[in-house]
Amino acid sequence: MARSKEEVVQEFRVQSIRDAAMRVIARKGMAAATMQEIADEAGVAKGTIYLYFRDKESLFQELVRTMLSPVVGALEAARTADLPARAVAEAIVDLFVREIFSTRRKDVIRLIIAEGPRFPKLAEFYYHEVIERVTAAMRALMTRAVARGELPNDALARFPQLLIAPALVAIVWSSLFERFAPLDVRELMGAHIDILFGKRTAT
Repeated sequence: MARSKEEVVQEFRVQSIRDAAMRVIARKGMAAATMQEIADEAGVAKGTIYLYFRDKESLFQELVRTMLSPVVGALEAARTADLPARAVAEAIVDLFVREIFSTRRKDVIRLIIAEGPRFPKLAEFYYHEVIERVTAAMRALMTRAVARGELPNDALARFPQLLIAPALVAIVWSSLFERFAPLDVRELMGAHIDILFGKRTAT
């Protein structure tokens, strides 16, 4: 069913507000950013934002949901692929580099790391929307790998956080130290896979 002109305009307005919020919050931080600054950035009246979002935290939650949920869904789908665990892990690295690290999604994760202690409800929301789902998917994948004999022990099944830890290191590094020592994220994560699964042998 075709959408009405009003629905299209409304969707465009909400997307403009989300984009503006991302720019302002990434630039100033969650605590310092104001709804007025977001409204000015979006080119709308401050009251317009409140037609769609209750407050700044609910707006940021919407950013997490719209920006990261498609990637999380792709990671959840990875556990159903009938492929060796290493091949799936390499595909996840590629997904992270292309769809998170090379996009504004990286800024969402960086902001959660930086602002989460001051905004515990945001941290809880992010945990349930992203961390909990990704961890469950990785645990299922690694448990299957152990059962197939692809791993020498069950450490990765018990602690799937080990698989994704370099992604967080890369985001923190890019925020704090990139200007001093640029990091090749794909090479970093590839080296990590070699450590976890053993160096790939030539065929």
